[in-house]
Amino acid sequence: MGRVRPGKLTRKPGDLPERKVTTLRIREGPSSFGDRPDKSDTKASGGEKPEVFLLRAIGLDRIQTYRQAGVAARLAVGSGILGLLVLGAALLSLSLGPVEIPVSHVASIILSSVRLDFGEFGRTEQLVIEQIRLPRIVVGACVGMALGVAGATMQGLFRNPMADPGIIGVSAGGAVGAVAAIAIGATGAFFLALPVFAFVGAMAACFLVYGIAAVGGRFSMATLLLAGVAVNAFLGAVVSAIIIILPDNEALREILFWLAGGLDSRTWEHVQIAGPFILVGIFVILLMTRDLNLLMLGDDEARSMGVRVGPTRIILLAAAAMATGAAVAVSGTIAFVGLVTPHVLRLMLGPDHRVLVPMSAVGGAVFVLLADTVARTIIQPAEFRVGVLAAFVGAPFFIFLLIKNKRQAYSL
Repeated sequence: MGRVRPGKLTRKPGDLPERKVTTLRIREGPSSFGDRPDKSDTKASGGEKPEVFLLRAIGLDRIQTYRQAGVAARLAVGSGILGLLVLGAALLSLSLGPVEIPVSHVASIILSSVRLDFGEFGRTEQLVIEQIRLPRIVVGACVGMALGVAGATMQGLFRNPMADPGIIGVSAGGAVGAVAAIAIGATGAFFLALPVFAFVGAMAACFLVYGIAAVGGRFSMATLLLAGVAVNAFLGAVVSAIIIILPDNEALREILFWLAGGLDSRTWEHVQIAGPFILVGIFVILLMTRDLNLLMLGDDEARSMGVRVGPTRIILLAAAAMATGAAVAVSGTIAFVGLVTPHVLRLMLGPDHRVLVPMSAVGGAVFVLLADTVARTIIQPAEFRVGVLAAFVGAPFFIFLLIKNKRQAYSL
């Protein structure tokens, strides 16, 4: 028999073979929609997550740490940053234009409305601010809030980061209503006919899509999605048919301008029409953000935690549709706001809808205000369309989402 070297263990016949112990690292929660433990999630794969790269590229990688903070902390940080952005965007929009007004004069005019004397300003500047630019900015902020909140809600309900407010036919229905109002000449007879017709069309399309999805007494989100696609296609054909048969060139120009989306000629009457519906819709969704979080887990899990899945889903859909319909009624079709804003904020602040929904409201307002400011100033004295500019930003981001999701699917 050979000697056994000191420190070397030998295994006798019948001993159990040694087992390797592997350590499983569990993450505390998903960082974004569709987050899965794949190869792209670790440094060992030779890269970093796309959202981390995005945050690092724009210098906001430290915001990742706030995703582990409490709801109140994330709300405070998000509200502070986005609130400053809203204030800056509003002041910039009020100052810039064919008639440039110094920011100090803008502040003086606004403070004078609450009887605070901050400085001198001209009467013409006051009229431009109070009667032209300020109502336009208020309408733009309301539209951005509605589209941002509706987008976050739709993405949560469908559990899909590429869902947007127009997915259930609201935008297409509003377009049909607005085009019909222009075609029959109602806009010349009644100043507010266009937003009223658009709102009625948007809500009618929403109820039609929901009615199709609920045929037979069994509601299905998949059927709702397919019904939305079909109704969107049909209503788009209706708009095209009206444009083809309409003989009036001036009416055609007005239709094309409305379909491109914009905030020109907005007044305080438009604020009174859309504002209440938008604020009520947002308020209802804010009250139900906890239920929306639970719906993300699946119907069975949400039901086991006390959520009435059917009524909750209907209320959320109705509130989002009402806010979107009111926004479309006063701004036309502005795409991608409800897609881009919630997704970017989800990457920064996490998927908790108690934080995401209110921050999407503020973020949507920032998006629309900045887009409108650029649209008003980029080709002065003419004006670019806000909807076209939003599509220029949103379409590349949508392609980025498709590529990201495709890479994650192949890495599984």
